[in-house]
Amino acid sequence: MNTDDVANWWSTAIIEMEPGRIALRGHPIESLIGEVGFVDMIWLMVQGTLPNPAQRTVLEAALVAAVDHGPQAPSIAAARMSITCGIGLNNAMATGINLLGDIHGGAGQQALLLYRTIAERIDSQGLLKATQSGLAEYRSVHGPYIPGFGHRFHKPEDPRAKPLMAILRAQAEDPQIHAIYADIAETIQAELSHGRAIGIAMNIDGATAALYGALGVSPELSRGLFCLSRSVGILAHAWEQKQQGGRNKGPTPPHYRWTYTGKTS
Repeated sequence: MNTDDVANWWSTAIIEMEPGRIALRGHPIESLIGEVGFVDMIWLMVQGTLPNPAQRTVLEAALVAAVDHGPQAPSIAAARMSITCGIGLNNAMATGINLLGDIHGGAGQQALLLYRTIAERIDSQGLLKATQSGLAEYRSVHGPYIPGFGHRFHKPEDPRAKPLMAILRAQAEDPQIHAIYADIAETIQAELSHGRAIGIAMNIDGATAALYGALGVSPELSRGLFCLSRSVGILAHAWEQKQQGGRNKGPTPPHYRWTYTGKTS
């Protein structure tokens, strides 16, 4: 009986598994345990190879920097509230991660798409003109907001941006690191800040987009990696709330009321 149709139903280059044997991307699991770190495993699983030292350093920096931004972040708040409704940690994590969409969690992917557009024009236009034309085109389609720049809380600087860019610059000589993305991000920031008394911050999304671009990560995968990073903070907050207790906590203390805008009786 030919069962190829069954075996090929879920074809994958990620894992081989049979009784007594597990291999990830061709590496026996016993050769990985105790030999490679978690960041290496992330790269191996999504990119298919183990990272070199520069790739590992850049990826780890991006993952570390984005783990958390406090309970005011909708994904964190939702995870904490969901715990008080009596669900488990895995459900709370799913609740928080599912809130990471185009507006909350998607700016890094959008920034990297913009960076890539600019990168494709540099050879013919030069860095500055490519940046200016890329920004003008983006605004004509999406409006004035440029993803990855500006921040509600951190003005004039996001404390995460400079260390991330410094790490990227420090690894720039490695041929696997596309350092032009650092130039693109910083040129965008300079253009947006031109003529302003207080400059526009490059935020976590703009900085990590430069790092993921330098790593050759696709924009869509960069969002997945951001979600992976932020899931650490979501887990930490869900676990803390579990320890603190509380039942049915809403977004505000119960003695505060919302603004009613409907008809009155």
